Amino acid sequence: MRWKRWMGLTLAALLAATPVSALDLTRKRENLPELVLGNEEGNDYVVQNRDIELESGRAYRLRIVAKGRQEYKFYAPEFFRNIWINQIVIQHIEIHGGGPPDHFEFDDPGEIALEFVSIKPGEYPWSVRGLEAKGMTGKFIVK
Repeated sequence: MRWKRWMGLTLAALLAATPVSALDLTRKRENLPELVLGNEEGNDYVVQNRDIELESGRAYRLRIVAKGRQEYKFYAPEFFRNIWINQIVIQHIEIHGGGPPDHFEFDDPGEIALEFVSIKPGEYPWSVRGLEAKGMTGKFIVK
């Protein structure tokens, strides 16, 4: 019993001595290249940066940008389940929550920023539901 108490006190002392900023992985996040769906020239099915590489345990900001005139339903369920999401930002409104989203839907051109820490290595596909045959797919590669 004394051993458990000693370990608890030791852990508490270590945490107290660690700067708060050292515990916040999101402070040193890296901006990823924008994942762009469609373009302003009228090609609604082009994708810029369809495959994105990340490292496990690192913090990132990903901007998913819809520039085309289609309705884009962006699905990446396996990826969303294997990252820790700090926040989702839409038009300067921050969304914080306890679980992963099902998908993002763009009815009009716009941007969604996702701030997260990658957790589990693997290859995670993403797609725009209904437009896969038009090439609107890609993957997140977490090493």
